[in-house]
Amino acid sequence: MKKQAERKEKTAPECRYTNRELSWLQFNERVLEESEDHRVPRYERLKFIAIFQSNLDEFFMVRVGSLFDQHIANKKAVDARTGMTAQQQLKAIYQEVRNLLPRKDTGYHKLMGKLSREGVQQLTMSSLDPAEYQYLQLYFEREIMPLISPQIIDKRQPFPFLKNKEIYVGVNLASKSGDVRLGIISSSGLFNRLIILPSGENSVKFVLAEDLICFFAEQVFNKHQVLEKTIFRITRNADINVEDSDELEIDFRTAMEELLKKRRRLAPVRLELNSPVSDNLKNYFCQQLTLQPEQVFVDTSPLDLSFAYAMEDMVAKQHPQLFFPPQEPQLSNQVNEQESMMAQIEQKDLLFYYPYHSMDPFLRLLKEAAKDPDVISIKITLYRVAKNSKIVNALIQAAENGKEVGVMVELRARFDEENNIDWSKRLEEAGCNVIYGLPGYKVHSKLCLITRKVGNKIKYTTQVGTGNYNEKTSRIYTDLSYMTSRQEIAADASVVFNSLFTGTVVESVEHLLVAPLCCKSRIVTMIDEEIAFAKRGEPAKIRLKMNSITDKDLIDKLYEAAAAGVPVEMVVRGICCMKPIYPNITIISIVGRYLEHARIYSFGVGERKKLYIASADFMTRNTEHRVEVGAPIADPALKQQLEEILDIMFRDNQKARIQQPDGSYVYRIREGEEPLDSQQYFWEQAYEQAEQAKQFQPVTFPAAPVKKEGFFARLFGRKKG
Repeated sequence: MKKQAERKEKTAPECRYTNRELSWLQFNERVLEESEDHRVPRYERLKFIAIFQSNLDEFFMVRVGSLFDQHIANKKAVDARTGMTAQQQLKAIYQEVRNLLPRKDTGYHKLMGKLSREGVQQLTMSSLDPAEYQYLQLYFEREIMPLISPQIIDKRQPFPFLKNKEIYVGVNLASKSGDVRLGIISSSGLFNRLIILPSGENSVKFVLAEDLICFFAEQVFNKHQVLEKTIFRITRNADINVEDSDELEIDFRTAMEELLKKRRRLAPVRLELNSPVSDNLKNYFCQQLTLQPEQVFVDTSPLDLSFAYAMEDMVAKQHPQLFFPPQEPQLSNQVNEQESMMAQIEQKDLLFYYPYHSMDPFLRLLKEAAKDPDVISIKITLYRVAKNSKIVNALIQAAENGKEVGVMVELRARFDEENNIDWSKRLEEAGCNVIYGLPGYKVHSKLCLITRKVGNKIKYTTQVGTGNYNEKTSRIYTDLSYMTSRQEIAADASVVFNSLFTGTVVESVEHLLVAPLCCKSRIVTMIDEEIAFAKRGEPAKIRLKMNSITDKDLIDKLYEAAAAGVPVEMVVRGICCMKPIYPNITIISIVGRYLEHARIYSFGVGERKKLYIASADFMTRNTEHRVEVGAPIADPALKQQLEEILDIMFRDNQKARIQQPDGSYVYRIREGEEPLDSQQYFWEQAYEQAEQAKQFQPVTFPAAPVKKEGFFARLFGRKKG
């Protein structure tokens, strides 16, 4: 009996939780499903395969790399939720990836066959007609051959350093003496990877440089017999962290620059081959790269599908039917184009929903602040920004106009470090006061505070968002942006910025949720309140929308709420370590044209309902190791807007997948129901409201609610409460 109890205790967590890494692979499988969905236009399906692949690349660089480090540091350490060691997790990951790759390859080849009939054709070297062959042979000899640097590995030439994710051609060669050696050619260089052949109207024919190099490898190594050849690439560990800046002899930005150089040389964690090779060649690669055979994966589709984006515009001009219909962000009907943004925010709170609403109102706000003589300071946190950021340019303009501009630039935003380093230098040169975060904590909040001195009065405009200050991603990520002149919100925002600029974490705020010290505990308190209501037999409810949930404390607290009878409804796009182990837990994931990124927390029912938007997911890294900010939404019209967003998402029966008690996901399509794609619904709503707004553009907002029916009237006709 004792042994049975011990066995039950060990296996119980696996029933209650899903492993984080395997849950992420489930999410990426949902991305792959979009490439298999015949309702999605064909070229968009190709892009979903490319997204699946790039997601997997980052997963191996970061998560698999991290597990390797964990295994080396402590082989006995286990995942707190499932009890799996790092080695067990790696084994499970490799198996699941091997299950997914054939689906990716099959989907790619079937899709390229269909695109070929539409006029978009990837040529294979074995199926070229004489004219195509002659063109490509001349192209190789003139454009590629002079620029490649082939190497033969022998006693005099050691195995070279291979760059992360760079594509190579490997050739097994037999010399005249009978020795077998490896020849390596990099397919990255001064030539284009994507080679477009001359073709007729409405036709795009292409080959990839690595295929051309591999085909003509005999011409490159013309003094050797080619025994076998393949296209390959390696993925290196990218999970690195900089030491706390106060422990370094150099400044933090310089430390980050040095760190990026180290990342490029970290240990390989995966080898991909484009075709099967002999055991001898495979073992040779493993020996030279210090890899195990289970870290070697064979794909039959291209190892890098980013070329799909490179030729997207060309294909779209000739074959628009292969793409989603264009959708442009609309100006929210909450905004009057004829009035300044700060004046409008003084009259009422505003809430914008990207990409359905345009980001222009926020850009207008910053530009106004940069020029307004009453504005004395602008403070903002930047995590990821666009390459050519209008937001950063507005901040630079403000500094050049004599405003005090304080900018928290997070240099540790993974894979955006170089971009952020460049912008930080430009901001400093313009006179901005730039800081780089807190020791031990990433600053992931999206917070902006504008301070004005009007006469003897100090006035504030505060913006809190769920997504980055990035004009590009605001068109493909769904995010919320809240703007208010409420003094109580500004007071808390000021505490956040004062803490950041003095190198401390916020210990106490009244209204905002601020991680790491003033967020998780308050969320637990709000869950406890719902538990108390449910135990008294009163209505209670919890609704959440986020990217991921891994925090065991919060998962267990939500389980406790469900056990007490509280309905728990969740939209979790990606990683979800929680399972619907109680019948009153509903967990859905929506994966569609746009990446669901907005975070919404809703606790309670009726008049006592509390609604927040936030930058934080329910992940331990967010709740305990990052500076995150969530804002309460008090305006009745905006609360109703958030409730409608959640309502529509929970009714989605096209792109929503519902999690089963065993942790698997199935489409939520229900027979007999009218189809509802939540993302398409929000687009249609945004267009409809924009059309209504064009017919009614007052100079100032009305002082009392306009007696009109519908969502538009509620938003446009209500003063701030």
